[in-house]
Amino acid sequence: MRVGILGSGLMGGKLGTIFARAGHDVVFSYARSSEKLKKLAREAEGNARAGTPSEAATDADALLLAVHWSRIDDVLKQAGDLKGKVIVTCSLPMDTGNTKLIVANTSSGAEELAKKVPRAHVVCAFNSVPSEVLFGVYGARRKSTRPSLVYCGDDKRAKEVAAKLIDDAGFDPVDAGPLQIARYTEPFALLVAQLAYEGEGGPELAYRFERFGR
Repeated sequence: MRVGILGSGLMGGKLGTIFARAGHDVVFSYARSSEKLKKLAREAEGNARAGTPSEAATDADALLLAVHWSRIDDVLKQAGDLKGKVIVTCSLPMDTGNTKLIVANTSSGAEELAKKVPRAHVVCAFNSVPSEVLFGVYGARRKSTRPSLVYCGDDKRAKEVAAKLIDDAGFDPVDAGPLQIARYTEPFALLVAQLAYEGEGGPELAYRFERFGR
């Protein structure tokens, strides 16, 4: 697939690198400097390049939205027409100080994003694990037991695309249902962050769901 990265910080940079190493064509965009984008593309060790948000969106099979909530409108404007695009968002609707969700309970960041791009297909994924664990999970992707990663969305094809990227990153995709379920997964992401950054053992933390009684 061709994957455009809208936001090349910790999450976008690492996931873009993983997608490139997994065999996808990746365009890194929207960072503080073009040099950072070029450096990410060089170090991805795959078919990756630097570009603008518009270039990342052009002909993309999927877009990873990985910017701070305060930058959502700006990056969407720069990306241009997103009609029919699959947008996998890991952007949590956090306040400027990253202390709390500013959208919760009766809606979610993913749902509000979908309102901004009504002709695109939004899937919420990748925001329930810290960036520090991504390379470790990818490196262990051939193990028989994988960590879980929840995702949700309303479009079947878009969810299939997201599940493919989740699988390629080394996680076991867990379909949590429609996009409305992001009202639960986004607060869950804060729980994981609390355990990762305030708990013992460091931030390289993932989770796994297991079913019993079958």
